[in-house]
Amino acid sequence: MMNRLNEKVAVVTGGASGMGLSTVIRFLEEGASVVIADFNETTGTAAVEQANRLGYETRVSFIKTDVASESDIVAMLDEAVSRFGHLDVLFNNAGVGGAIGPLTETTTEDWDYTFDVLAKGVFLGLKHGARHMQAQGQGGSIINTASIAGLSGDAGPLVYSAAKAAVISMSKAAAVELAEYRIRVNAICPGFIATPLADGGKPEATRKSFAKSQPWPDYGRGEHIAGAALFLASSDAEFVTGE
Repeated sequence: MMNRLNEKVAVVTGGASGMGLSTVIRFLEEGASVVIADFNETTGTAAVEQANRLGYETRVSFIKTDVASESDIVAMLDEAVSRFGHLDVLFNNAGVGGAIGPLTETTTEDWDYTFDVLAKGVFLGLKHGARHMQAQGQGGSIINTASIAGLSGDAGPLVYSAAKAAVISMSKAAAVELAEYRIRVNAICPGFIATPLADGGKPEATRKSFAKSQPWPDYGRGEHIAGAALFLASSDAEFVTGE
């Protein structure tokens, strides 16, 4: 490993499983201290135990967090800074599958729940992560998980697609606003990634389906997203923002 994040402090929301957990491990491997912010206490504890077994017990911590709650986001980021001293990288990655179905049968409850986690959660992370980074005066990197669904529409996942489009737009706007503080903001748009959230309890069938749904002859893995997040978090991406 190249220690590209040596002495950096990172927060990963939705970091207890899937793409988030893969990114947590990659960040730890590259020298960062990492706070796993996740709503699921069971998987969050298991993620910390996994990191501990790999020898990272002094550099990893779990904080139970509802990303749709502003008070939770504020408390989590304050605690992260209290534990590790500062905040350099924030990966707003927490997600839900969202409502899938015909537009005419989609409820306002479906809309509110999906947007609360996917869009409001990113907004709150951006808002309060930026406040910490501005106060520190050392710049930083904020990475948001969007989706290819946010780039083009499709029948069925209308609400999910709309929420992810909002993430892309917020990322671009925040990149412009925060540039003067040397805070970089970028969005990652994953394609078909096999994760516990996506596989619906049928990982093999999901992987085969995902592999057939894109030109590349294989399904995506969390490690693929972790590599992209690492690049955006590191000084290698010093001149990359608004993507």
